Amino acid sequence: MCNASGADSVRCGWLLKAFLVARGGRSPCFAPSSCSLSAERSIAPPCGTRAAPAGSAENSATPTRDAVGDRRRGRRGSRAGRTRGKSDPLDALAIARAAIREPNLSRPLPDERVYREIKLLVDHRDDLVDQRRRTQQRLRWHLFQLDPTYQVPLRMLGRSSHLERVARWLARRDQELQVQLARELINSCRQLNRHISELDLQLEQRVRDTAPALLELPGCAAVTAAKLLAEIGPIDRFRTDAQLARHSGVAPLEASSGKSQRHRLDRGGNRQLNAPLDRIAITQARYHAPARDYLERKRAEGKSRREALRCLKRLLIRVVFNTLKTSPALT
Repeated sequence: MCNASGADSVRCGWLLKAFLVARGGRSPCFAPSSCSLSAERSIAPPCGTRAAPAGSAENSATPTRDAVGDRRRGRRGSRAGRTRGKSDPLDALAIARAAIREPNLSRPLPDERVYREIKLLVDHRDDLVDQRRRTQQRLRWHLFQLDPTYQVPLRMLGRSSHLERVARWLARRDQELQVQLARELINSCRQLNRHISELDLQLEQRVRDTAPALLELPGCAAVTAAKLLAEIGPIDRFRTDAQLARHSGVAPLEASSGKSQRHRLDRGGNRQLNAPLDRIAITQARYHAPARDYLERKRAEGKSRREALRCLKRLLIRVVFNTLKTSPALT
């Protein structure tokens, strides 16, 4: 198998044995040759390294073949329920196995239609808002090309009064092609503003019919409350506020080491649900006195502002959970 001799033969045998161990198989019994290793002989180090003395900490920390094989077999056992390939029967089989392993998985509820309609409206509004933002950016580009000295304040193109001012300014100019395109973009912004305002009214009405108590939460307006309902769905899906916190990604993760005891941000979870909670927390940190006092207490404990905001978001998800659980429209 290998024509090496001396130190090269030892390295060759070590590489062969390491390969077999990594593959999870047992080392075969080779006939005596220049590359074979006896069962009693220790594994030689890789090329360019010095062998550790017998009984040293370095040698004792090296994983044995049995330990590596056990870990390998454990990984193979965790994948025993999988089948190679992709097809509908294989997917159905994987879903059935997952349902057997996890008997407490959530199931469709009869009142999900209300939340699905709210989610459709929220997603449609988000699309219109993105479309309006892109239209405003194109309009700004045309205005700058027409007159670089014409200043348009930020976030003013979303207001009807400022759109009228820009429209009058364009009407006084020569009606060249770029001016005509800019006026068409102004009309598009007006239409989008009307559609978004109509959706806001629909969402507010649906929130009042579904969970009016959410609107009493400081910093939670109709659109934010609708986003919460759309992403949470029926509150009966969650048995505790801890489950909802983990689902939304506001539950902190343990990040302690030695004498340092701390938690870190959870970057997983439903980020679409995490976003409205973040908006509520930032709004309360600015204008809500109890939330500001809570943040000051957390800062006094040695937490940074970001860590204090994470604690506030964890508290908010508990408030949202209890509010939805006790809402008369949902019980």
